[in-house]
Amino acid sequence: MNILVSECLLGIRCKYSGGANPCLAVIQAVKAGRHRLIPVCPECLGGLAIPRQPSERVGDRVLSRTGEDVTAQYERGAQAALALAKLYGCTAAILKERSPSCGSGAVYDGTFTGTVIPGDGVTAQLLKANGIQVVGESRAEELLGR
Repeated sequence: MNILVSECLLGIRCKYSGGANPCLAVIQAVKAGRHRLIPVCPECLGGLAIPRQPSERVGDRVLSRTGEDVTAQYERGAQAALALAKLYGCTAAILKERSPSCGSGAVYDGTFTGTVIPGDGVTAQLLKANGIQVVGESRAEELLGR
């Protein structure tokens, strides 16, 4: 199965802070070669730098901690991620939980206090709308076990 995966979960340093969020289950899947994992960082594809200000969803918009509206970059990155998913025939994605682009089912609330609310990141929302199953890293093993 071809699966889109957040680059940061593979240990690639593309996180807003310049770090990564390595996920053992995802890294082991690469080594095992059971699935074809297609790495993607929608924020980078949307033109945002590394490092960058942290951002959170506020309704349909994405705002940085300094108040800059970065919605256009997040939407552009989501479209690029969808294009990659279609190009590689991905039917599923493993994306970084709570992210304003990749969060699935829960995202930070826009107050930069660590408060989580129900919702999807911009990319997760677009992928789901196009029939792609999206899970976070806490459910990676469940998806990869198929």
